Formats: sequence, structure tokens, C-alpha cells
Amino acid sequence: MFRRWASILIVVGGMAGGVTAALSQDDVLDLETLFDQGMRLVEESVDPEILKALQQVADANRERLLPILTEVQRVLQGQYIVDLAAFDDAIAGLLPALERNEDTRAYAAWLRPRMDYFEMAQAIQVKVPSIDGASPLDLDSGLPKATAKQPPLAKGETVTVHPPVRLSVATPAAQRELWVGTMAAREVPKNANRYVTRLKPIFAAFGVPEELVWVAEVESSFDASAQSPVGAVGAVGLFQLMPMTARSQGLAVGRRDERTHPEKSARGAAAYLKSLRERFGDWRLALAAYNAGEGRVQRLLDQTRGKTFEDIASKLPAETQLYVPKVEALVLRREGKKLSDLGE
Repeated sequence: MFRRWASILIVVGGMAGGVTAALSQDDVLDLETLFDQGMRLVEESVDPEILKALQQVADANRERLLPILTEVQRVLQGQYIVDLAAFDDAIAGLLPALERNEDTRAYAAWLRPRMDYFEMAQAIQVKVPSIDGASPLDLDSGLPKATAKQPPLAKGETVTVHPPVRLSVATPAAQRELWVGTMAAREVPKNANRYVTRLKPIFAAFGVPEELVWVAEVESSFDASAQSPVGAVGAVGLFQLMPMTARSQGLAVGRRDERTHPEKSARGAAAYLKSLRERFGDWRLALAAYNAGEGRVQRLLDQTRGKTFEDIASKLPAETQLYVPKVEALVLRREGKKLSDLGE
């Protein structure tokens, strides 16, 4: 999939546990090596039965698919983007299986725009920095990686063994660059033309830049039936509003769920985005809070004494780390504007 054609590569901006030294181009791992090592890294956190089940979903029903979708959502909420790479090829068959089953088509509408995150994880090439002044590490063994510049160990000489490295995340700036390249060829979803002109005035009426209507493409590909696989407590609709958020903005939730109504969903999303922008002071943090929750964003800002999205990005869920630059790239693609160009 994505890893087979991606030509623009991101350099990871850090490792869990702290990094102090930069590397030369000679220390960059090739993409296939990264993929193989990434698969080993995620074995500890990804249930092998889930990955096996993903290969056998062609005729699956709702009861069989829901546990798989729940695991997919759990990985999206993890901290490490590299974890998503293990799912990329396996998950390719899940979307058509969801679309074939009438009971699961709403979940397909939820998963479709999130396929980008799994593909993006494959496009990340890793630079392995040195730790505490030591040589770059081999990700599998945890030992310093031998290079042509290093003489062989003398008899009786020892090396310091480091624990296996846990990959962290690509820098937000590097991600933005790759997302811009990816979105440059992205066609407008078929439902977008039906909704955009109707919903932009709603955003403007709430004092929110009308360009942010494209959040609906990131959340649902403009499919009002989209539903996250968390049952009654999950997100629904064009803008994937959670029940509590929807109710706080005056929308009915339940049997008569107004989140599935495009205009009402847009009103709820615009009002919520407005409040988040007022609270956090810029659109990147507001979008991070929209995706991950304002309480989580505030706690991370407090804990790190951070001021910007970049200050806390590596501690946010993997989905959120990818979500914010994806929204930025789509706004640039659809409207020709950067987030920094948007007013309040």
C-alpha cells in the first residue's frame, strides 16, 4: 500500500526516553528494514489473534467485526504511530468487509478516512539517534549498531547494553510536509459538494473560519452515517461528535440523534471549535482538543508547561498526532490557506 509508493519520508523527531544527538544521512534506516523492525516492536501491544482475524474478515458479521474494530480504535488511541504500521496491510480487507454488511456500513464510514493513518505509519522512515553519547542502537538487539567507522572490539573489551528502543513520533513539521504531499492528489469526496456550500455559512455564523468545514472530510469523508465502533458512547455523524459534546451544544442524542443531521452536526462542531479556540488560543491546539479531548490537552500543557501543539504532540494519541497535520494539509489543499492564515 502506501509504503510501496511513498517517496517522501519523515524523519522521526525523537525517541522515547530522550534524545540528545543528531545523526548523519548514513544512519538512516531503509523503509523495508523499518517495517520489519516496527512489526517486531508492536508484537508486545497488538493482539496476534486480532491480526489473524483481520486476514479472515471477508464474510464476517457484525459480532465478529466489532472486537476487531475495537482493537483498531485502541491502537489509534495509543501513543506510538509505529504501532499502526502493523495493521496497514492486514486492515486493507476490513473496509470492504464492513461495506458489504448492512449492519456495519456505518463503521465503514468511520474507518474509511482513518485508513490514512495506517498508511502514513508505513511512510515514516526512522533515524536512530545515539543515546547518552553512545553509538546508534540496533532496534532489535538494543546493542550499539556497528558502522564502517567503528573498529572491531578488542579482546576482552565490553560494550554497554541498552534496552530496546521504543520509537516515538515524527515531528509535527515533518508530518505536515508529508501530509501536504499526500493530500495534493486527494480527490474531493463524492458527498462534499453536496454539503460544503450548505455548511460553510453555519461555521461563519459562529465566528469560525468557514475553511474548517473540511474537518468533516477528516472525520467522516462527508458521510453523515459514520459511527465509531464504541456503541452508544461513540462518535456519530459528519463531524463525529461524542454524545457529551453534542448535548453540551444543544443537540439531541439517542433514538432521535441530531448528530446525523448535517446542519445540526455542523452547528455543534462549529460551536465546539469556537470554544476550543477561545480556550487554547490557536487552531492546532483547538483541533488536537477536538480529537483527543480538551481535558487531555489541558493536562498535557500543564504537565509540560507547554504553549503549543508541538510542545505536547508526542504525548498525544497517535491518531491526534496524525489528525492535526492532516486537517492542515486538507485546508491547504481545498482552500489554499494555512491554519496560520485563518482568523478566530
